[in-house]
Amino acid sequence: MSEIPRIYAEPWADYELLDAGGGKKLERWGKIITIRPEVQAYFHSGMPFTEWRNLAHWEFIEGKSQQGKWKCLKTNVPSEWTIKYQRLNFTLSLTKFKHIGLFPEQEANWRFIEEHISADDRFLNLFAYTGAASCMARMKGAETLHVDSAKSTLNWAKRNMEECKLLNIKWVHEDALKFAAREVKRENKYKGIIMDPPAWGIGASGEKWKLEDKIDELMMTASSLLADDGFLIMNTYSPTVDTEFLTELIDIYFPTKKSSISQLYMESKTEKTMYFGELVRIQ
Repeated sequence: MSEIPRIYAEPWADYELLDAGGGKKLERWGKIITIRPEVQAYFHSGMPFTEWRNLAHWEFIEGKSQQGKWKCLKTNVPSEWTIKYQRLNFTLSLTKFKHIGLFPEQEANWRFIEEHISADDRFLNLFAYTGAASCMARMKGAETLHVDSAKSTLNWAKRNMEECKLLNIKWVHEDALKFAAREVKRENKYKGIIMDPPAWGIGASGEKWKLEDKIDELMMTASSLLADDGFLIMNTYSPTVDTEFLTELIDIYFPTKKSSISQLYMESKTEKTMYFGELVRIQ
């Protein structure tokens, strides 16, 4: 089997992956530096952890059930702040799940959306989190639907839209797959679709979600929603959804489309490369 190509997300003025290793990553978000757990950072770090802690403002300490607490390593440090990406502004905040409101590896997809969407298009963001992709599409003028099952995350995305000085993103508080299935029945089509489904999670009504159980239906539904000249982006983080399985699904549901499967990576300033899942693009 041929080697899977890599796509690298790039740092920008307000974000850098400074270092990674030892099961953690060191990141700069504007002027704030964090230390967070990272299962993919299974190699040795470029700098010793003592140096990390001299630089960092916050470190996430893992507890039970994927939750934990943030330890402040400096005095008078904000727990909420805003960073920029191009003309977009995003509010970051410390959460008990180690996330702070942005997945910086998605920068590779924000660039793709910017290049492929325009004011006459419709754009659908499923499993939309805090709305970076939604804000990029709306900044380009596209009619944008943002779907997420978590009310708190939806409110965070609305705040980001306001921070970006944008208007009229359409918010949908619902299970992404259920909403997409209804859109098929309504015969709606989209020029751009992005899906960033979790490997596992809890839906809007408390139902359990496992990607390997849902991905077939998800791809089938997306194929019915995609315009003839449209594009689909999907990230997967589940170890049970591998390249071979994704290739089979693409052959079934997108037989006439140009497609690619890559692996999403970022490189730290200390030249450590870190994997962030499989990346499907269909055009």
